Amino acid sequence: VMQSAEMALQIASRGYVLQTGEIVLTNTAEALRNDPLVQRAYLGLE
Repeated sequence: VMQSAEMALQIASRGYVLQTGEIVLTNTAEALRNDPLVQRAYLGLE
């Protein structure tokens, strides 16, 4: 498990978003990097 979501999505082919121990979102790393919700909530982007 990596705490740096941005770095993890740069090297991974798929990503899984966990919230309180449960998978709440899964997709390709590229799709997660480009998802506005993921950008705001997990990557700190506006």
